[in-house]
Amino acid sequence: MNELVPGGNLALPDGTLTLRVPGPFDVSALLTDAGGKVRGDADFVFYNQPSAPGVRLLDGELSVRPAGFRTGAERVTVVVSPADPSLSLSALLAPTLYVTGPGGRAVARFTPPRPRQETVLLLAEIYRRGAGWKLRALGQGYADGLAGVARDFGVEVADDPAPASPLAPAPMPLPAPDGFLALVNSARARTGSPAVSLDARLTAAAHAHAAGMAARGALAGESADGVSVHQRITATGYAYLTVGEHLVSGPRDPAEFVDYCLGDERSRRTLCEPSFTQAGVACVPGPRSVDLYWTALWARPFSAAGLVRTAEEVTALTNAERAATGLPPLAADPLLAAAAQAHSANMVARAFYAHTSPDGREPWDRAAAAGSRHRTIRENIACGQRSPAEVVRGWMDSPGHRANILKPAFTHIGVGFVGGGQAGTYWTQLFGG
Repeated sequence: MNELVPGGNLALPDGTLTLRVPGPFDVSALLTDAGGKVRGDADFVFYNQPSAPGVRLLDGELSVRPAGFRTGAERVTVVVSPADPSLSLSALLAPTLYVTGPGGRAVARFTPPRPRQETVLLLAEIYRRGAGWKLRALGQGYADGLAGVARDFGVEVADDPAPASPLAPAPMPLPAPDGFLALVNSARARTGSPAVSLDARLTAAAHAHAAGMAARGALAGESADGVSVHQRITATGYAYLTVGEHLVSGPRDPAEFVDYCLGDERSRRTLCEPSFTQAGVACVPGPRSVDLYWTALWARPFSAAGLVRTAEEVTALTNAERAATGLPPLAADPLLAAAAQAHSANMVARAFYAHTSPDGREPWDRAAAAGSRHRTIRENIACGQRSPAEVVRGWMDSPGHRANILKPAFTHIGVGFVGGGQAGTYWTQLFGG
């Protein structure tokens, strides 16, 4: 993948391109002639007008097919603005543009410098160069919103909005999600769990999903394009050791939201989980403004020390199971740990879940490549579990995995863990004897 800087450009492959900007942003586009002006209002693609010849906006993603542009079109400019129009871009993380080509092949990524007072950013443009097309990174900001951008490109913008229908319901004022923190930490304190703090990246990921649910008018664990909670979080640059989520519609304020989350045992455990240290929350009105869609994210951020503690806890729980049957403990082996960690990372990076990696390597191959000289190698893998206790319990409940843990001939162990991917957590135990 090509990393672009402002002003950088590259040649694009033929076919349809997909452009997306993860996070709490609205994406729009302007189709223009060589002179940089639209031919009419129909050349402006945004949420209320999601298509123009060769350009389509669906679920926040732009599909661009230059071969389908109208006659005379020489350029498409990609525009981003906050999904919450009351915010400036400076209140959010800098948007990142991802460009993929036919077959989902990654083409380019561009993150501009973080804007200051701007409310709209011209992020990039696709333009004709000879017989082909190129992508140029821009990063130019506007402080007067989409209306200012549209006027500069020749779009007619009405100054006076149409009066609302007297039968339309008055829009419901959004509650301030920040108010939920004291309520959450009070509930956590009652169970002996430490307080959590708000994180801007988790809040951005929460807002993106709440906005997607509101647009569809339904609660959903994945976005319309199949992106999981874990993928939304990692797309903001947040690396984690564990993650939880609440998806709720209906509560009108933070107090009702927290009460709802405390209303059953499973959601109460998530809200009060002691391993969580950070949170993000957002609510967005649905098609009927009286409906609010909430997303709360809970996480413990990744750290090298945290990874070590996680591996040590898995090893300790594994040895406790061995001790219960009279077996000696397994010693931590750094070479096996390196191979296990690499396999967990590989499963996330290459989107697979198996003992055999896409290049055909087996657990013993990976152990030998790491320098291990053990004669017997076995492996346990798991995905989706949120804690060492949960993953070890899952392995012990599975006859094949349990047999590996309780095999008398094994003397050493290595543990790998990576957060990310569709399942969210990928665990590996590598045993040697």
